[in-house]
Amino acid sequence: MRVLIINTAERIGGAAIAANRLMEALKNNGIKAKMLVRNKQTDQVTVVALKKSWRRIWQFTWERIVIWAANGFKRHNLFAMDIANTGTDITSLPEFRQADVIHLHWINQGMLSLKDIQRILASGKPVVWTMHDMWPFTGICHYSGECEKYTAQCHDCPLLLKPHHHDLSEKTFHKKQKLYATAPITFIACSRWLESMARRSSLLQGHTITNIPNAINTNLFKPRTKKFAREKLNLPADKKLLLFGSMKITDKRKGIDYLIEACKLLAQQEPELSQQLGVVVLGSQAEQCKSLFPFPIYPMNYVSNEKELVDIYNAVDLYVTPSLQDNLPNTIVEAMACGIPCVGFNVGGIPQMIDHLHNGYVAQYKSADDLANGICWTLTEGDYETLSSEAYRKAVTTYSEATVASQYIQIYNHITGKNA
Repeated sequence: MRVLIINTAERIGGAAIAANRLMEALKNNGIKAKMLVRNKQTDQVTVVALKKSWRRIWQFTWERIVIWAANGFKRHNLFAMDIANTGTDITSLPEFRQADVIHLHWINQGMLSLKDIQRILASGKPVVWTMHDMWPFTGICHYSGECEKYTAQCHDCPLLLKPHHHDLSEKTFHKKQKLYATAPITFIACSRWLESMARRSSLLQGHTITNIPNAINTNLFKPRTKKFAREKLNLPADKKLLLFGSMKITDKRKGIDYLIEACKLLAQQEPELSQQLGVVVLGSQAEQCKSLFPFPIYPMNYVSNEKELVDIYNAVDLYVTPSLQDNLPNTIVEAMACGIPCVGFNVGGIPQMIDHLHNGYVAQYKSADDLANGICWTLTEGDYETLSSEAYRKAVTTYSEATVASQYIQIYNHITGKNA
């Protein structure tokens, strides 16, 4: 069986990493999988890039211009929404023609337009769409926040500065309605949370929706000696290190403000523990937050090399993810596979991954106080060795390549048989 995975980027961003890992998992389990991307970052032969041209740059720019104009020529939320008005017709490519299954992932920012998806559906090839955020079943947003208009019909979008009943969200919502009505798509959410949200959307009524987690290579991401990892990264041997990571540290949705507040509370309430703490901040603009924490900060630039990531996870004692809305973060899977307990808010797919007081701590949503409690409990009151081994065990049994690949292969077999 030949599967063509489609994603905007090869390795940049959570969806790209998840799609790339799925490709490798499928290949390692007997499937001829390739990946089609706009932005290629490696020389991997099974990853095919669209030909570079000024047209590709213009496609990306034109979509932003339309959103910018509709938003009163303001940059407000410019990248929090997509309308898929430009893209590339891929149906004539040999990789497309040879594929038995077309597997969409994150296809925004000029990769595929809604018309391009229509052409894919019109080809008659079975289509699977793994959803890494809410965009496939909303009008224009990737995360809806507290807005629930997508359950019936998007309009008066809160992301727009001047929302109205026939705004960009309503127009795009209707285009998606028309698109989805023409052919079946099997929608896969990466978490039970996203699956439940998708089922509430009127756009996906009548379509198959299920959930399969992201895969990880547990032969690479696994526990290693902490002492050697710290020496390699020049991190102190005598500190209990917390890790916070994000592609863009200043992204408010990733919740660094809550981590800063939690650390300040720990400094006040747990003086003995706080003297031992340090924070590794991983991501672009990490240097900017050095003065905001009451503990020593060890900033690191965004890392895409997985072997380097394994060293970073193994060098720390705890991964903290105060994200305010998230699907199934790759970072939690990565940390757990390395035997690192995690602390995060009770939101999105996070409580599906972290089993409270079993392999980490699930804190009350938007509570810096409970986030601080979680950090303190994990490092001082919980049985750390047990938490660590349970984190590793869950990663191996739930997120390993073989486990995830088998679930997708079952779906591929079903839809190719149904459409044969």
